[in-house]
Amino acid sequence: MRAQFVLSEIGVGLRRNLTMTIAVVVSVALSLALAGASLLVRDQVNSMKGYWYDKVEVSVYFCTKADAKTAPQCANGAATQDQIDAVGAGLDQLTPSVVKTKTFETQAEAYKHWKDMNPDSALVQVLGADAIPASWRVKLQDPTRYDIIQSAFAGKPGVRSVEDQRKILENLFGLLNGLQTAAFVIMLLMLSVALLLIVNTVRVSAFSRRRETGIMRLVGASNFYVQMPFIAEAAFAALLGAVLASGLLLLANFGVQHWLASRVQFIHFIGLSSVLQVIPLLIVAGMGMAAVAAFLTLRKYLKV
Repeated sequence: MRAQFVLSEIGVGLRRNLTMTIAVVVSVALSLALAGASLLVRDQVNSMKGYWYDKVEVSVYFCTKADAKTAPQCANGAATQDQIDAVGAGLDQLTPSVVKTKTFETQAEAYKHWKDMNPDSALVQVLGADAIPASWRVKLQDPTRYDIIQSAFAGKPGVRSVEDQRKILENLFGLLNGLQTAAFVIMLLMLSVALLLIVNTVRVSAFSRRRETGIMRLVGASNFYVQMPFIAEAAFAALLGAVLASGLLLLANFGVQHWLASRVQFIHFIGLSSVLQVIPLLIVAGMGMAAVAAFLTLRKYLKV
């Protein structure tokens, strides 16, 4: 088969069905962009989990004088130094099998940190250092083993609560996973639309060139020889869509790295390398989807 013939037939098909080809390119671009976004959101969530879970702490908070009136576990009043030291000794026994590091934060240090985090709060003028609990801040070897600290120290004398910062991050990760699911569902809808457009475009193109294909049959052309220009036409349209989708992802990544990253500094964003890894998958998936759809569509036509 001459490559020149295939290229000329692709050009003829694209010109005859220009509006439908544009629709195919746009729909494929949107569906593949959503597919790429879904993959990147998954990578973003995994990256954030690896980055933040290594930094989260389990905090063992001790009772204050104010807790004696509101928390049943603190009915005996503020935690004594012996009770605080007992928890510290218990953490030492779990080091290094469970506990990675432990740091004690006094009430004065906790109050100063709280004021720095809430400078405009009206409570700054009301609350004193005695209202903020002292705590052991614990980093774990495996952040998922929070339950060991919980079971070991919750309910101990002087302990008000044991809290895992990972619970705060789970809400954020849940939101991102929800966005990933939404992108995946919309991607499936867009892929369905793209497949229908590809099928209709191939049918219209085949019908408009039925005379040419009839002549090719009379001179002994094989099914593959007749079929190839239509398949190549669909694959080329999908390639254009994949290139457009790749451009959209690169543009989005540029916006994230040069605008969003400087404003949302608590999120560790994935870089350009992740986008570049996704782009080849989009191109292969787009062209493969279009080629298979065109081939299956033409099987019935070629049997007539």
